Amino acid sequence: MSDIVFTADFSSPRQWVAGRSWAYPDGGPVNPTDNKLDYLVPDPAYSRDGTFRATRRKDGLWSTGLLTTEGSEDDFQVRAGDVLETRVRLPAEVGAWPAIWTWRDGGQEIDVFEYHPDNPDLLEFSNHVRGGHLYHHDEAVRPGGPVDLRVEFGARSVVWWLNGTQIFADRRGVGRRWHAHLIVNLSVSAGRYHPRPAAGTKEMSYTVESLVVRRPAAEPHRAAEAEGRP
Repeated sequence: MSDIVFTADFSSPRQWVAGRSWAYPDGGPVNPTDNKLDYLVPDPAYSRDGTFRATRRKDGLWSTGLLTTEGSEDDFQVRAGDVLETRVRLPAEVGAWPAIWTWRDGGQEIDVFEYHPDNPDLLEFSNHVRGGHLYHHDEAVRPGGPVDLRVEFGARSVVWWLNGTQIFADRRGVGRRWHAHLIVNLSVSAGRYHPRPAAGTKEMSYTVESLVVRRPAAEPHRAAEAEGRP
């Protein structure tokens, strides 16, 4: 049995902080060392409706949307044993770099997914905590198309599902005491690993239609111990 402990409301300032993250140098707004053209903006039009947008700037960078639970009033963190479920509609424009991932104190990164439309049928799944990575080709993955993703942040194995089918179990896990904040964003590739956007592309987007986190229900004796009861 499990309980839903988090249902994403991207419009909520209690749940999410917009336009900054300590996963970026000095909290942002730019991150060129990670081959990104991002310029993070807090403008709600770039993220607060669940559609994460990027628009070309005159300086060659892109104004981009990012939301994180880090620094928010609720300060929600996923932890070992949690299961994240999300439905996203992928971007179509080459250069778009959408992702849902975790971060805390300079690391603790698990990538629920990354996607680059220049590899139209490929999703990337990564465990940067203990190592583990998969490039997964699938005919259900396409630019502009929807995908359902499920990730179990297991202490001994992180497990990914795509559209209801288990795809990858890394057998590395995150450890029993792992916990981390959530980040949802749209980055823009700077050209080193994936192509920059075409000269005629002025904007791009992808949509997170739903995102929930489930947590295993505490066993009665465990709950009693936590409350100091015999």
